[in-house]
Amino acid sequence: MNLYEQNPYWLMKNGIVAQYPSLDKNINIDVAIMGAGISAALTAWHLRNSGLSVAVFDRRHVAMGSTAASTAFLQYEIDTPLTQLRGYVGEQNAVKSYELCREAIYDIAHICKTLKPEFDFHLVPSLQHASFKTHVKALREEFDLRKKYKFKVEWLDEPEIKKTFGFEAPAAIFSEDGGEVDAYLLTHALLGDFRKKGHQVFNNTHIKQIDHHKTGIALLTHDGPEIKAKKLVIACGYESLQYVPQKIADIHSTYALVSEPLSDKYFWHRNSLVWETATPYMYFRVASENRVLIGGRDDPYHHPHILPSVIARKTQQLKNAFCKMMPHIPLKPDFSWAGAFAVTKDGLPYIGSIPERPNTYFALGFGGNGITFSVIAAKIIRDLILDKKNCDAELFHFNR
Repeated sequence: MNLYEQNPYWLMKNGIVAQYPSLDKNINIDVAIMGAGISAALTAWHLRNSGLSVAVFDRRHVAMGSTAASTAFLQYEIDTPLTQLRGYVGEQNAVKSYELCREAIYDIAHICKTLKPEFDFHLVPSLQHASFKTHVKALREEFDLRKKYKFKVEWLDEPEIKKTFGFEAPAAIFSEDGGEVDAYLLTHALLGDFRKKGHQVFNNTHIKQIDHHKTGIALLTHDGPEIKAKKLVIACGYESLQYVPQKIADIHSTYALVSEPLSDKYFWHRNSLVWETATPYMYFRVASENRVLIGGRDDPYHHPHILPSVIARKTQQLKNAFCKMMPHIPLKPDFSWAGAFAVTKDGLPYIGSIPERPNTYFALGFGGNGITFSVIAAKIIRDLILDKKNCDAELFHFNR
């Protein structure tokens, strides 16, 4: 799959951060992790002190799949509103899912402080505004339900939004719990720390065949070397769908741009994450170097390539929508790209195992919360591999 097209900002800004070899001989380990994006890196990092031998393998370079195109818009609100999610999984499970996503944001903050050198991470609030007046009632119900369960939220009406944020919207939920991070650099930082513990990371290692045995897994690579492992973690994003026999997600294309740097005077209240109630929704945040990141305008997945003209048109649509809201900000797109984006029936990720693939665990953080879902998956999979009980695993199993 082509997981992104054109020029993701973080890949262009950071370039190749570290060198990793390809696998050139047979290897025997406890845990093999397929994929080397943020999901795989978080899982590997959580297993680094487990006493098990762990290795990460990717057919590309580290973090150059979907992670390079991630907008790292860290919010605990998943794509399915809490008021709707309770209809799929029940109110208590829905609330627990939201709480776990909120906890994951602070887990990332803690991880970033733990890394040496300390990794740059920012906690920022978020604002979800009603796209239309007809959305206000549903948004108010969402606010009331979150308030009931002690989420730190405030209700803003139209004058308050205009005064505080400088744009017009009929109503909004302001939340204290959000964050932003460079997912591409964080992946390298996590794997760097992972390697310091004696584990291995391999680039350009294409696994073409997976064989399941009673005692473990045999992975045959395209170039010949074989990997034998007791456990396998599949964390290669949307390409993981080929290893699951049932359909669990639809893939969409999503678009993003990053502006030229701007003066501080043009930014809004506390550099909040801003997103809307429309589907698909547009969102924006402040990126590094005083740039604005804008994303959205999703459509059905383009295969095999998204034409440059399509990306140019979507970039213009994102710019126009932003400038309509914020006409005082002289925004000029500097980077633009498209990426793959998977949607599940309830907005929740799939984490855990399936009968068809014994000794194998999936970390499939689909949806707009890919990074926070990946934190949840990393903790659950670590516990499952170490035979520890994890009460959250049932929320995200494949048979829900």
